[in-house]
Amino acid sequence: MVEQMTVSYKRLWKLLIDRDMKKKDLQAAAGISPSSISKLSKNENVSMDVLIKICSALGVDFKDIMELVQDTAGKGGKK
Repeated sequence: MVEQMTVSYKRLWKLLIDRDMKKKDLQAAAGISPSSISKLSKNENVSMDVLIKICSALGVDFKDIMELVQDTAGKGGKK
């Protein structure tokens, strides 16, 4: 059985809290769309371009804003 992995952006939200930034501040700083912020909030996949813009705007690396976690929903769960 293959274990499913999913992405988590908890590190991004913690970073924003530490920097006293709101999601709309990130959106403006990174030049990304409201729909990208919405996808990030739901731990959904976004394009590599969006991730690069966020990392560039915040001066961080991918590992600072996201991580792969085991999908606890299991088979048939929402991705």
